[in-house]
Amino acid sequence: MTKQRAASAKPSDLVLMNGIELSRAIRSKQVSCVEVMNVYLDHIAQYNPRVNAIVALQPREGLLAQAKERDEELGRGEYRGWMHGFPHAVKDLTPVKGLPFTRGSPIFKDFVAPADAIVVERMKRAGAIIIGKTNTPEFGLGSQTYNDVFGTTLNPYDLTKTCGGSSGGAGVSLALRMLPVADGTDHGGSLRNPGAFNNVFGFRTSYGRVPAEALDVFNSAMGVGGPMARTVPDLALLLSVQSGYDARVPLSIHEDAARFAEPLKRDVKGRRIAWGGDLFARHMPFEPGVLELCRKALKSFEAFGCVVEEAVPDFPIEQVFKNWMVLRAWQAGGAILDLYKDPAKRTLLKEEARFEVESLFKLGAADIVAAAFARTAWYQAVRKFFERYDYFILPSGQVFPFAATTHWPSEINGKTMDTYHRWMEVMIPVTMSGCPALNVPAGFNDQELPMGLQIVAANHCEQSCLELACAYDEATRWVEKRPPPLLGLG
Repeated sequence: MTKQRAASAKPSDLVLMNGIELSRAIRSKQVSCVEVMNVYLDHIAQYNPRVNAIVALQPREGLLAQAKERDEELGRGEYRGWMHGFPHAVKDLTPVKGLPFTRGSPIFKDFVAPADAIVVERMKRAGAIIIGKTNTPEFGLGSQTYNDVFGTTLNPYDLTKTCGGSSGGAGVSLALRMLPVADGTDHGGSLRNPGAFNNVFGFRTSYGRVPAEALDVFNSAMGVGGPMARTVPDLALLLSVQSGYDARVPLSIHEDAARFAEPLKRDVKGRRIAWGGDLFARHMPFEPGVLELCRKALKSFEAFGCVVEEAVPDFPIEQVFKNWMVLRAWQAGGAILDLYKDPAKRTLLKEEARFEVESLFKLGAADIVAAAFARTAWYQAVRKFFERYDYFILPSGQVFPFAATTHWPSEINGKTMDTYHRWMEVMIPVTMSGCPALNVPAGFNDQELPMGLQIVAANHCEQSCLELACAYDEATRWVEKRPPPLLGLG
């Protein structure tokens, strides 16, 4: 691995605070929102040019004016919430009123969002100041963050490697302490994979937990929103801001979001964990070292009293990816169908985007119905599985971070990948189940590249994921122990 030289000055103590610490310091007026904004913008100026994670950064003058308003509110006794005064950048698949909304596509390189997404409304109400966007692949297609609008985002642990995706800019921004917390979305691993590749936490939530507008609000999409953070309590608090019912999304979950702000420490001794990595390896390849590292991480769960067994749901797992491909083409291809139909815009679509639309063209209504029925059968198998186990744990990837110049791995351990998403197959059973999955750091390989584990719980059981992740993080502390060498903290 190419070693990265640390920057000349070490980061400010302010950016090294976790979200809870920063929030308390702001609310108690130990630090002003203006000071926080200045320190973060200076830090971003120092590190972001090396990695290209935050894009469409807004002018300092306007951001400081907003920070001053937050200070004045505190002076009047007005406190917006946990994110009061937080500098925050939103993934560029999510619209922020008045900011560029490119979705990583040259078709929209000059487009400005006319309104906020629901999740942005909520983060602003909680006090966040939106400073810009985080980079993402075109339309979020692929777990490698590059596009023709903003370029490639690099891994802070090795600047020659990918940071993953599609929430890659968010993951890197967290790892380099350029944001207190981050938001993202996940269809085929886009919160879990960059969490793993950047040694942070990423949480794919149940459908409807974090409501998002869609062209079709009456079908359960496979893409969901969720939080990313450097600590599990920060992750939970951001989820408490993001989640909750919204009438614009009729299938969103009617449950008090405040529950995620409750203490997470629980006695997890005796909880049953099913490890599926080695059994899944019979059907999908893994780069050497991935499973070994994950098995080593499992010992932490056993050390604090969990019971770990090898098991997977009773279902032909190879059918899950096959049916996901049908539903993926229907949902992802359908979302950009109008762009494809315009010949001028079609030429601006990357190959993977055209692939999804052209795959859709090959399908009939009966194919989509059959795949939807198969998805339901898989969900029922997983539901029954969770009658025996409290958690299902899998690796958060099949490969370690690869060269940033590679679009996607064409083979793993001698096996050719037949699609641009096959190398992420270990993520798909979770996506198809609809269950929540929380990436936790699993450690590093001999090349000092990170990997993660997916903690999967039953549908709507985000709290259970958070409780186990909290116990695991207290036992391992990977984020604290192994910050990116670029920061010069080691």
